Amino acid sequence: MSVGELACIYAVIILHDDGIPITAEKITTLVKAAKVDVETYWPGLFAKLAEKRDIAELIVNSGAVGAPVAAGVPAAAASGGDAAAPPPEEKKPETEEVSDEDMGFSLFD
Repeated sequence: MSVGELACIYAVIILHDDGIPITAEKITTLVKAAKVDVETYWPGLFAKLAEKRDIAELIVNSGAVGAPVAAGVPAAAASGGDAAAPPPEEKKPETEEVSDEDMGFSLFD
């Protein structure tokens, strides 16, 4: 991801957070105020994205990278597909912590 793309993303978030309509001109104004050079097409693309998608939803779901893949697995299994079940998670045995008293000296003596 380029610096210009990232600047446009931040501009969209700022505009959305302030409740200002997201337009290419406003994105360009914010990016220029931050003294970041961007390709001329980026603000328009991000403005079109803001028209078609809910920015709040994009922000909330930005960390859910694996969600569409995980959502597709149960659907395939329900439709009679041969989807393999994920392997169960292995539990690691808990290790006991060693204290300074066990060594016969203290760090603060």
